[in-house]
Amino acid sequence: MEVILSETLMMDTLLQTAKRNAMKYSKPKDQMFAYGTAGFRNRSDLLDSVLYRMGLLAVLRSKLTKGTIGVMITASHNPEQDNGVKLMEPMGEMLIPEWEIFATELANAKDEDVATVLQRIIASASIDTTIPANVFFARDTRSSSNTLAQCLQEGIETLHGKYSDFGLLTTPQLHYMVRCHNSQGAYGQPTEQGYYNKLSKAFLNFRKLVSSGSGDRGYSPKIIVDGANGVGALKVPQLISFLEGTLNITVCNDGTTGKLNERCGADFVKIQQRSPDGLSVIADTKCVSYDGDADRIVYFYVDEDGSFHLLDGDKIATLFAGYIQHLLTLSGLELNLGLVQTAYANGSSTRYASQQMKVPVACTKTGVKHLHHQATEYDIGVYFEANGHGTILYSKRAEELISSTCGNTSLSESQRHAASCLECLVNLTNQTVGDALADMMLVEAILYARGWTIHQWDHSYTDLPNRQLKVKVKDRTVITTTDAERKVTTPPGLQSAIDEEVAKHQHARSFVRPSGTEDVVRVYAEAGSQILADKLAYDVAIHVFNLAGGKGDMPRPPDA
Repeated sequence: MEVILSETLMMDTLLQTAKRNAMKYSKPKDQMFAYGTAGFRNRSDLLDSVLYRMGLLAVLRSKLTKGTIGVMITASHNPEQDNGVKLMEPMGEMLIPEWEIFATELANAKDEDVATVLQRIIASASIDTTIPANVFFARDTRSSSNTLAQCLQEGIETLHGKYSDFGLLTTPQLHYMVRCHNSQGAYGQPTEQGYYNKLSKAFLNFRKLVSSGSGDRGYSPKIIVDGANGVGALKVPQLISFLEGTLNITVCNDGTTGKLNERCGADFVKIQQRSPDGLSVIADTKCVSYDGDADRIVYFYVDEDGSFHLLDGDKIATLFAGYIQHLLTLSGLELNLGLVQTAYANGSSTRYASQQMKVPVACTKTGVKHLHHQATEYDIGVYFEANGHGTILYSKRAEELISSTCGNTSLSESQRHAASCLECLVNLTNQTVGDALADMMLVEAILYARGWTIHQWDHSYTDLPNRQLKVKVKDRTVITTTDAERKVTTPPGLQSAIDEEVAKHQHARSFVRPSGTEDVVRVYAEAGSQILADKLAYDVAIHVFNLAGGKGDMPRPPDA
């Protein structure tokens, strides 16, 4: 009884210390924060209080789960002046929704109410505060990240949590290390070198398995990487050193000149549908763009006529799903394969997957957490957002069946070989989250096995021309949606107006959805030609502006 009382008093003392320190990292007046799929993001000078408080919250989450929690300091594809923070679950997943609510409540509490909110979280989640806590954290290359890391560290220390500071990492690398640590090494070694070792071993083993078969034929190992002037650019040379010269990679936008994500990176290339600045494109050469924290990837190339070709998350997803399906057929493995997309997926990719590849396709709301959850419904779930964020999930049953098939001597050699190839792909995949480095390795492995040029991959299907626009509004919450964000329910009249515009064009589709972080409405349109896609996006944007409380200048016509 005395021990319990002393531990309770100790926690009460720590909570009061947390309250006093909250005054040191005071919340900006009238500033409200919201934890979403991307965690918290804002101007870096507004985030000291958020980072300190997320240090406190990470300790409580660690105590409840009895595992190590990850905290990444990054704003991904946002501009250099922004920053952010996101928390990771013990198996490397994103923070669960119930704790997103706790995070938002704690971030927005008045300084003097921090201890009260912490006590409420402890009571609500029935946290045993005597359990030890451990936190892994890392940061991207933003100049503000070091200062914010100090705020986070003080939050962890305030509640007597232990921590490991991994310095500069990509976001997926930290996800990987958290899972490795909490699985006691079953998923891999929780170090940066362990990450490179696992990926490179799987990649090299896969190449050996397929080299006597399809070989490399038209495949080229030459790749130009746009590192977005971010942390991914720093990690590619380290990965290359493990690959025994199998890939010829040149890194541009490596941070020595240029600003983070400024006119470069996966988001810029996807939205602008053009090559990034800082990269000298060679005709018909594979190019890759990461985002600022290297959890997104898109491929692109420029042909001999100077035309730009984008191979985004949709193209990557169908490449993965198609080859896995091929290996499943060869191995005789009866596993349920599915592809998960969002409304932003190009209509051509959905038809190609469902009609030609015969792979079931599911559509979810925008946000990686929604896709990741849906992908767990399959034995093998491939999920990607069109922006290039995605990965492959293998169920425990799938991994066990693949492994046992590799060594099953009652099966034919070709069946065991296909299963061995699939096992290499399992080990080459970062199943915790989208990972630009791991996804690039998967793409290169499959292209090598297929013997494909980037042209052959690109021509697997033809994207419908599309356009994305943003419309500033007074209040984004006036837009509500249904059917995985493909239909608008409010404001009245908007969906019927969109339907009327779509009906004017062949092979057309359009939808709108509110941004999760700012008062803008995102408009997506696709049609049979780029001119028609541009016109449809503009016409729908005008309806959004008029019916949803547009703010500032009216959307400009495509030829303006």
